[in-house]
Amino acid sequence: MRSNYKIAMVLLAGVAIGGLAVEGLHAQAKAPVYYVAEIDVTNPDAYAKEYVPKAQALIKAAGGRFVAIGGAATADGGKVTAFDGDPPKRVVVQVWDSMEKIKAWRANPEYIEHRKLGEKYAKFRSFAVDGVPN
Repeated sequence: MRSNYKIAMVLLAGVAIGGLAVEGLHAQAKAPVYYVAEIDVTNPDAYAKEYVPKAQALIKAAGGRFVAIGGAATADGGKVTAFDGDPPKRVVVQVWDSMEKIKAWRANPEYIEHRKLGEKYAKFRSFAVDGVPN
């Protein structure tokens, strides 16, 4: 009887581990969403000092992760190379887990209020695109 109990516990543990593995694979299969912003900075100093630090903190707090930051108005920005047309002055690419998280971040009253400050120093054009599943 004791060995039947051990076998049942081992089988139960195996099923639990298998279920977690399948859940993990499903989470990995979900494609990310990329948020791209083209920014025409009109006052680089004020933009970098007054807007960027809090804007980046709000993005990170909402679940966004930076993939690329390029162009003017930042010390750590990479080079932006245009292949067709003129390059934007500044480009930011973020990756998010879902479109819902992007929408929640953009609807956050703290972000909306802070964005008004950013619009004093820059013009923004942004969009999101679904990533390709791995």
